[in-house]
Amino acid sequence: METAESSQILAGRWDIAAGVFRFIGTLVSDVVPAWAKWTMGGLLAFAALWEAGKWLRGRRSTVR
Repeated sequence: METAESSQILAGRWDIAAGVFRFIGTLVSDVVPAWAKWTMGGLLAFAALWEAGKWLRGRRSTVR
């Protein structure tokens, strides 16, 4: 039987922020090819616009 000290580690408080900054750093660096940058950037922009639209629709529906 395994103990609680397995290979799983809980995420720290700033791990998500660090991951986001690493992702943005990858988009602006020369590590990945241009087609991959445009694909990731397009998906990120689409997700941001989608969430903004959901937020606006939710905000309008609560006012009525």
